[in-house]
Amino acid sequence: MNNQISDEGAILLVEDEDSIAAGLEFNLTVEGFSVKRAKDGLEAIDFFYAGEFDLVILDIMLPYKDGFEVAEKIRETAPQTPILMLTARTKVEDRIRGLEVGADDYMVKPFNLQELMARVKGMLRRKAWYRKVTQDNPIFSFGKTRVNFKTLQCRTAKTTLTLTQREAMLLKYLVEHEGEIVSRKELLEQVWHITADVDTRTVDNFVARLRKYFEPDPKHPVFITSVRSAGYKFQSEASKDGD
Repeated sequence: MNNQISDEGAILLVEDEDSIAAGLEFNLTVEGFSVKRAKDGLEAIDFFYAGEFDLVILDIMLPYKDGFEVAEKIRETAPQTPILMLTARTKVEDRIRGLEVGADDYMVKPFNLQELMARVKGMLRRKAWYRKVTQDNPIFSFGKTRVNFKTLQCRTAKTTLTLTQREAMLLKYLVEHEGEIVSRKELLEQVWHITADVDTRTVDNFVARLRKYFEPDPKHPVFITSVRSAGYKFQSEASKDGD
């Protein structure tokens, strides 16, 4: 039994298909996690408010309330709780909507069990890493933006918003490597903690969201710029090169 994450291993599993849920619950338990299963969206919300969970594995197609609605409810009170969405839907719009409501990761059914376990462990490691790196000097400002990496609260020239944990982690990593070219491979390995053979469009989608929040003109970014065929570069002083 793997007990490496035993101090942070309470998982809320939200899945209405008994066969899938039983397999996941068994394998997660074998790995040392404590699992609570919800069979529909309403039950998931009730369980989440009543307990303390380190991670949520969330199906999208659920009775009563779908996974998007559940994720929105979770994000209202727990912006730092990682959410892994599972779905049979393959459309890009569904993936984007999942990210918009606060999902940190997204897997399409049928999924590889080993990959799912790797992502779960990676999400919990990221949570521990993020808590550590935000203990000192959690406030960072650039342009007209002020980010509190500890509370995930962010004030921009346009609005005030709460980042998801993954959005904050990505921004924090770029900030810590200001002026450097950071590849998609590096971001997947260091922020997502997964191998770089996974679809890198996930990284691009998250960068696009950060640009939407922070850039005066997201189509012509000056803070988070792209370096062709290489990756991304963050500069707290607006770059004149753009994208």
